[in-house]
Amino acid sequence: DQRLRSLESLTRQYTDQGVPVYTTVARGKPFLEVIRAVQRNAYDLVIKVAEQNTGEEGTMLGSTDMHLLRKCHCPVWIDRPGERTAYRKILAAVDPFDDESGNLQRLILDLATSLAEREHATVEVIHAWELAGESLLSHGRGRVSSLELDLLLKATEARHRESLDALLQPYGLNTQDDSVNLIKGQASEIITQHAQQEGTDLIVMGTHGQGSLADAMMGSTARRVVRRSRKPVLVVRLPDAEIS
Repeated sequence: DQRLRSLESLTRQYTDQGVPVYTTVARGKPFLEVIRAVQRNAYDLVIKVAEQNTGEEGTMLGSTDMHLLRKCHCPVWIDRPGERTAYRKILAAVDPFDDESGNLQRLILDLATSLAEREHATVEVIHAWELAGESLLSHGRGRVSSLELDLLLKATEARHRESLDALLQPYGLNTQDDSVNLIKGQASEIITQHAQQEGTDLIVMGTHGQGSLADAMMGSTARRVVRRSRKPVLVVRLPDAEIS
């Protein structure tokens, strides 16, 4: 009862303005109760402030945050304490090669652009690319000439540019725009560094899978970004994903 009264006091300024706010207090493990509420009520978005991490050094999120990011059915928005409440610069991190249907990438762009319109913000798009096996081709047993390596790099960049242009075309964007960034490097590092350097207010990016495979699915990019970035992150997954 005490916690419910605290919630009602916290939300009163919004209900007084005519915003319909419904409060409830659940008992149990926080991330499980949130997931059950999402399943029960078909919520479209979960928003929470990042909890203070007491575990892995260098990690910006606590265990409840990571459980929600791995297992929650709907997109999860993790905000950072002390960050600005206004979102003026939104960064959409996409990968045209990440899912065959492209539905996840379009969902990332749909959310980023709709939020930007609502918040009167600007949208930047970022895609990081790499040449698979570049270190082996340049220094390892499969070493090729510098000319061959340069041709491979140019061909790989051109392929990524073409795919990114195709993804962005319905949104009136292309890789020639100043707001579109095609950068060579590891995706998680590129996204985190760019967001910090450019004063990004929110990163919107995607992830696959839930349940027992979630660590593997999130490990490459999304997990590193949400763990390391000091910026708010909205992690998106397709709505038909199932918890295993």
